[in-house]
Amino acid sequence: MCSGLAAGLAACGGEDPDAGTNGVGKLEPATIQSRTVKAAQGADAVHLSGTVVSSGKSYKLDMRLKDDGGTGSVTTNGSTFRLLRVGEHLYLKADADFWTHSDEAQGGHGEGAAAEKLDGKYVKVPTGDPAYKRLSTFTDKDVLLDGLLTLHGDLAKGDHGSAGGVRTIELTGDEGAGGTLDVSLEGRAFPMRLERAGGAGTLQLTDWGKDFTLEEPGDGDTVDYGKALPSS
Repeated sequence: MCSGLAAGLAACGGEDPDAGTNGVGKLEPATIQSRTVKAAQGADAVHLSGTVVSSGKSYKLDMRLKDDGGTGSVTTNGSTFRLLRVGEHLYLKADADFWTHSDEAQGGHGEGAAAEKLDGKYVKVPTGDPAYKRLSTFTDKDVLLDGLLTLHGDLAKGDHGSAGGVRTIELTGDEGAGGTLDVSLEGRAFPMRLERAGGAGTLQLTDWGKDFTLEEPGDGDTVDYGKALPSS
């Protein structure tokens, strides 16, 4: 009976789940991890969205990243702000409520005037401000991916599935306790979905290699707050 089956069937039992794929699903787990890290590092751009939990704080991210900068939004503690980095120039954009709370946090009394001035404007973050390093991390493709795409513990292959309509193979660390990564079985072995270890968030990674425009805001949309931002 098997002789009548199509060549794409691995045996009488059913269809080969890796038929028509890039072949990554047949590799050893360590090799899959190496391939997906190499693919991510070699891509010019990526769209990263989802939630990250770090140091007890939850961040909802929606960022488009490439080698020379990034743009998008970050939501934490009920507040949303936008980030834009072009080269070394980093800008933060938020509404009046965000800046009001920032000023209150440092015991200021001129929050109304400050909030009105900064509302909806791109505020240039000074490179010497402690916030610069923390905020620029969200716009740095290499730093962000290096910190997120690590699986902990013994690697193993999981189930075949899909993420964003793309066929994937699951890669796990310590049977999922160390994180789970869905790797594309179509085209290059890009990471498509990540469940971080310890319930530290879930991220979708799409639009690999899809370029986008990064432009510094115009002078009329920019405010120079000085040498330091309000504490937040």
